[in-house]
Amino acid sequence: MNYHNKQFRPLSNSENGEVSEDTRFHYKQEGNILTCEYSGSQIVKGHLIGLVDENGHINMRYHQVNSQGELMTGICHSTPEIMPTGKIRLHEKWQWTSGDQSSGESVLEEV
Repeated sequence: MNYHNKQFRPLSNSENGEVSEDTRFHYKQEGNILTCEYSGSQIVKGHLIGLVDENGHINMRYHQVNSQGELMTGICHSTPEIMPTGKIRLHEKWQWTSGDQSSGESVLEEV
């Protein structure tokens, strides 16, 4: 699976997350290395870097600056689902490595 030049938007997120329907993720991929810039809603600027396995699963790390001026960091594992339309839906399990170190789940869908 290749995520290069794909854009995603959140469909859902746990209450302790900072991502909302206004956040946009812009993915780039070279080989199995995935990078992304994102912003919107509570996130002023964010980046992620990850590794994509042979099944399209993504093991990633992220950092972002929120609207309160805080630097937040975390880890995430995404599992892809191919929708009937051919678009990709990502089911994510994540955990903050800063702040309260809580965890959550989110769902992103290709725009």
